[in-house]
Amino acid sequence: MARAGLTTARVVEAAAVLADAVGFENVTVTALARRFGVKDASLYSHVKNVRELHTRLALLAGGEMIGRIELAVAGRAGKDALVAFADAYREYALEHPGRYAATQIRVDPAVAAESEVLRRTAEVTYGMLRGYGLSEPDLTDAVRLLRSTFHGYCSLEAGGGFSAPRDVQASWERALDALHVLLEHWPKEDQRENQVERKSS
Repeated sequence: MARAGLTTARVVEAAAVLADAVGFENVTVTALARRFGVKDASLYSHVKNVRELHTRLALLAGGEMIGRIELAVAGRAGKDALVAFADAYREYALEHPGRYAATQIRVDPAVAAESEVLRRTAEVTYGMLRGYGLSEPDLTDAVRLLRSTFHGYCSLEAGGGFSAPRDVQASWERALDALHVLLEHWPKEDQRENQVERKSS
């Protein structure tokens, strides 16, 4: 029988707090049960296993993150939207390292297909990039570039990986300047194919 007062929402919220405190990799059913002062079995009434717990945590954190980004980019376009998006992303990643780590796991495709959070994330991200006049397959390529850049920068910054005396904020701002220029002059797929054809002819 489930312990009175425990709900799936409470369990996942506690997992989010735990992730920020001790690291996402240390969030287990046993660790959470200890926090609630119950046996592991009491939590299995709310989550089937640690994989489901991690998935629910990923979606909770993803919802928080995209909510912050949505507010930041509202009414903006072009470079203003890019900077607002990137700053909100970075702020969340640095403020909530455990939750942010959860957003990076691979969610089961069946769950992903039904997720409102992942749908909103795609809409906001692709919508911001469409402001640069991109369409597929360039849109997906640009999304992957931005995600790799933002994730790499935030991970290195959080881990103290930038040791040069150059101000980290200044480097971040210059990186966004460079990304804006790149997106404005994105080498379209059809143009690239034409260049390849000319070289081979």
